[in-house]
Amino acid sequence: MTDRYRYDLSLGRPTGTRILNYASGGKDNYSCDRATAMLLLTALPALYRLPGEILRFKRRAVRFMLAQGLRQFLDVGCGLPGKVNVHEIVHRADPAAPVVYVDADPMAVVHYRALVHGEPNTVAVDADARDPRSVLEHPEVTGTIDLDRPVGVLMITTLAQMRDEADPEGVVRAFRDAMAPGGLLALCELTDEAMTDEERRLCADLLRRVELVAEFRPRERIAGFLDGLDPVEPGLVAAPEWRPDRPYEPPCGLALATVARRL
Repeated sequence: MTDRYRYDLSLGRPTGTRILNYASGGKDNYSCDRATAMLLLTALPALYRLPGEILRFKRRAVRFMLAQGLRQFLDVGCGLPGKVNVHEIVHRADPAAPVVYVDADPMAVVHYRALVHGEPNTVAVDADARDPRSVLEHPEVTGTIDLDRPVGVLMITTLAQMRDEADPEGVVRAFRDAMAPGGLLALCELTDEAMTDEERRLCADLLRRVELVAEFRPRERIAGFLDGLDPVEPGLVAAPEWRPDRPYEPPCGLALATVARRL
């Protein structure tokens, strides 16, 4: 991996992974993450509901993929482990199904490696989605997942942590092209469509000051990430509205989600 893709391990700077961990009730975060989270919540109170919406969508997407017959999973930009993780959902259905977690944050990878130690067909890999080849050609990925068969790929706020110069469209295209027909991509991304101009300004200013990447993009841009893929019903919608399995509060309006099929 080139130097420009190395992850910043400074404990004095917040990361999106640790902020989400804090906002989700986790303990694997630092004071800088907690302080930044509180500043963001003050500027944009709807963020209180965002972590729960994202994580619940991810679980529903995995269960949907299992119902479609998929039995191998690649979680790209997995972040830190939570209360219910992909391999736990998958292995309830099929204990032999392979699951690969991928992240550029060594802290996330170490935590997942500790969690899945002894789990069959489950690994955590240190690689960066901004360099798709580092993921798709990683020996632990190719040794665990057969890309010639359909795979469930999860990109949950993965692109939100990439600036435009990282070419998020190209990143999705690389993973799409590596997927066998019948594979499914779960995508959940941050959107600014429910934000006021003042909220956009405050949020952008705060993110710039703390040097945190969290790209809130318009719906049209997020829909463009799905080029060459066929979204299943109900398409690209607010995260809680994608095939809900229980009553839910009105969406916070900050996350759009879908699952799309590789034809």
